[in-house]
Amino acid sequence: MKISDITRFLESLAPLRFQEDYDNCGLLLGSAETNCRGVMISLDATEEVIEEAGKRGCNLVVSHHPLIFRGIKQISNESGTGRAIIAAIRNEISVYAIHTNLDNILPGVNSAIAGKLGLENLRFLLPKSGKGLEGIAGSGLIGELPEPMGEELFLQLLQRQFRIPLIRHTALTGRLVHRVALCGGAGSFLITNALSAKADFFVTADIRYHEFFEAEGKLVMADIGHYESEQYTTDLLFDAILKKFPNFAVLKAGAATNPVHYYK
Repeated sequence: MKISDITRFLESLAPLRFQEDYDNCGLLLGSAETNCRGVMISLDATEEVIEEAGKRGCNLVVSHHPLIFRGIKQISNESGTGRAIIAAIRNEISVYAIHTNLDNILPGVNSAIAGKLGLENLRFLLPKSGKGLEGIAGSGLIGELPEPMGEELFLQLLQRQFRIPLIRHTALTGRLVHRVALCGGAGSFLITNALSAKADFFVTADIRYHEFFEAEGKLVMADIGHYESEQYTTDLLFDAILKKFPNFAVLKAGAATNPVHYYK
């Protein structure tokens, strides 16, 4: 089996045309015509993940976040990106990114989050417009809990399901939580959409200080961390690839890639 067999399947799942304009998805390193010996899945294609893939016999790394995202003026061991690229070339490992195109579909990154919360009646928070995009692509999701619950109980659910030591959030409103909006990763661009949809809670990450003021007591915004919100993406990709290629070596990276640590 060639690497192109894997990438064609991934692009049937999450077409590249669904990615945001700023993104860089697809095969970033290597040749699609290379025989694939095994796939390693990770949220990030770090040097540690690349080295682990080589040691475990995989010559394709599929990551959610692109290894090459912004313009690169040099490839050297002076940066993490440079060291990862050098490691990939040295170990003859191809690297594929499936980022916002996986964010913007159902099932995708956001539906994995919604599944952990038990949300029902899912729909896009900001549907994509344009030919061939209506109804099948969009940013964020909104849905309902099977039964309303208190705000503190919902925060406890978030903490338990996403295994996080702390949650940054706006003031609680004292109302029950029924309608929940969410966006994995940096989702503050959807605050207005969550408010317009009359969500009780907006779950996302990377909310900046001044953006917390935008809640204005109309909903609770909860920042659960970028890595934490997207951690189940590896399970989503692992299950999808293994289902399509049941007799092929598909592995999850064991290397920790979250750059954020918490002092308790």
